[in-house]
Amino acid sequence: MKIKSLSDIPEALFYPLKEWSEQSIGNFNLLVGIGFIFVMFSAIFVVTYSIKMGKSDERTMLISLKSAYVMLVAIIACDMFFPRGYLVNQFFMFKYGIACFVSGLYLFLQYRKDFK
Repeated sequence: MKIKSLSDIPEALFYPLKEWSEQSIGNFNLLVGIGFIFVMFSAIFVVTYSIKMGKSDERTMLISLKSAYVMLVAIIACDMFFPRGYLVNQFFMFKYGIACFVSGLYLFLQYRKDFK
């Protein structure tokens, strides 16, 4: 795949993944399975640390809002980075998995900072 402009860079980066996933149905299923496990792990990560933060008050509300902001920034960054020409649903799954993971990581770091 040739890069003609800056907008072709994400597609060129993920083109080998597209080639690999199209080689066999097993490779495609592996990609979908790993993505699904990552999304589930990330969602559990966010929920766990949201529960550990405790009841909603002034302090935890601010932390929750910053966590949502971090998630939004991650979604916007993934929208700019992932290609839109192929494997759209799989990248959609990875995008939200990354967003939840980053939000959970923020909650984890805030939890350690507050309760240590």
